[in-house]
Amino acid sequence: MAPKRFHEQFDQIQRALPDVPLAMGPDDSAEFIYEKGVVLARDGEEAHLVENTVRTHFTETTGLVADHVRRGAPQTNRSGITRIQVGDPGHGDRTADRAVAGALRSLREAEGRAGRRLVSRNHVVSIAVNACPGDEPVPAPLTQPPNPAPAGGTYDPVGAVGVLVVDTGLMHDHGSYPLLAHTEGDLQIRETDPDGILQQYVGHGTFIAGLVAAVAPNTEITVRNTLNDAGAILEDQFGEKLFDAVEQGGWPDILSLSAGTSNGRVDGLLGLDGFLRELRAQRTLLVAAAGNNASATPFWPAAYASLPDYADAVLSVGALRADGEFGACFSNHGAWVKVYAPGERLISSLTGFDAPVPYVYQHSTYEACRYGFGYACTCRSPRHTGVLSDGSGKPDQVMFEGFASWSGTSFATPLVAGLVAAHMTAHKEDDPRAAARQLLTANTEFAEVRGAHVPALRPATWRSVPVGPA
Repeated sequence: MAPKRFHEQFDQIQRALPDVPLAMGPDDSAEFIYEKGVVLARDGEEAHLVENTVRTHFTETTGLVADHVRRGAPQTNRSGITRIQVGDPGHGDRTADRAVAGALRSLREAEGRAGRRLVSRNHVVSIAVNACPGDEPVPAPLTQPPNPAPAGGTYDPVGAVGVLVVDTGLMHDHGSYPLLAHTEGDLQIRETDPDGILQQYVGHGTFIAGLVAAVAPNTEITVRNTLNDAGAILEDQFGEKLFDAVEQGGWPDILSLSAGTSNGRVDGLLGLDGFLRELRAQRTLLVAAAGNNASATPFWPAAYASLPDYADAVLSVGALRADGEFGACFSNHGAWVKVYAPGERLISSLTGFDAPVPYVYQHSTYEACRYGFGYACTCRSPRHTGVLSDGSGKPDQVMFEGFASWSGTSFATPLVAGLVAAHMTAHKEDDPRAAARQLLTANTEFAEVRGAHVPALRPATWRSVPVGPA
């Protein structure tokens, strides 16, 4: 039985957020996940307008109960967002929410007059896009060096470039990997289930930190565990959590973010408006993953790189396949993706090295690439059976002893963040945004993605891996 990856991940995210009724959007598609019965608006007059417009719409044109429409208590959060309940979250199934759809329709005329969006779904922002990284991790032997291998250079705490990774937390024994000996931040809250099995996405943040450190040894890496719950968080909470992350240690030079969502629009996420406006006023460079939907649909916040107001502050990253010549089958693409880097079968530290830990695969591989590519991609290789995909067979279990091979735009992103940091160190450049511009301007490497000639950044210590036919 072929796995239904998006539905499998939807169920997993729903279990991680048990008190939040979720729906698939805009219908039973794999575009995004959002909270049922709730919309978002900016605080103040706009929230009042949205509430009144939706209530009037429901009273006059639908059978929904207008009394369900109510604003949440006034908030003082830095994101400037108000949650408005527009219907019974228990109404309907996970494939539709006509209350939210009706609320969005009722504001179209008002949005046209205002010249901007006034209302939004409350999307789930996640590392689990479509809804997963390019694949699940595969154990890599300790005799096999990481890829990319550690670059030359030393760590100098005085002049180190500050890199903040907002992701899952660090494994408790991450310091047993020499490259992460001086990495700081939050630990993963729950690494294993009651049976001692590594939970899905645990190690994601540790893997990313290891990639940054390999490419740019002179970095002060901090990891925040903002995305511990199956790598997922609601949009209205995410903006506030990003503020928390940057303010704990001050705005970093580089913020590496391997999470996001599409929303069917080209103007960003309402819940991140406040954070992105503040980011623009800072000197921090946001390096963000383009997502793994194999789609040209903008994926946020990475797609802010295509908006003129944010083009200098955000750098969006797509993934190349293991040979580095073409786009990975899963990578999102389009003019809004500004650069590509290797993102298939990279090797880094998933767990610490203190003791082996078992992992049970959640998803089965496919018989053929689910996106129609003809090379031996991670959709189908290496073969394994997952517990969520096929109840007829025993799921495969493996042991992790430190290193893993993993794929996704999640991991192309820290390579680019590391390359920008390494450029800052090598050229004594204090401005990360200037360093990114210089790096891309001087870059002469390209790859082919969906027939387009695109900029590609490949770390000097990264080793290409031949890819054979499927």
